[in-house]
Amino acid sequence: QVQLVESGGGSVQAGGSLRLSCAASGITYSSYCMGWFRQAPGKEREGVATIYIGPGRTFYADSVKGRFTIFQDNTKNTLYLQMNSLNSEDTAMYYCAAGGGYDSIVGACSDFRYWGQGTQVTVSS
Repeated sequence: QVQLVESGGGSVQAGGSLRLSCAASGITYSSYCMGWFRQAPGKEREGVATIYIGPGRTFYADSVKGRFTIFQDNTKNTLYLQMNSLNSEDTAMYYCAAGGGYDSIVGACSDFRYWGQGTQVTVSS
């Protein structure tokens, strides 16, 4: 049984930083993608950052490039999202996802099968 448990969300002022963690169990993810998604009130869920675990290839939404970093600690089976220079538009529920496939033709991760419960990030200006 796959379980993804996020932590690290909270309230922060604009310009601040947070690090989200996602503890994964029940999945051998070396050949899969994992990622972080977010959903703000009244908006659709969007991909923030994904990683093709094996080769360590990372992908970012344009809105977070240069500010967010996705990385994993294989020894702890944990995925992280380091978020710097936060602004009010980053306010959302953040979800960890796993079990995604890598499409080598388009060069991106997709079709994530497993999702965490989410952790709230609130940025005040």
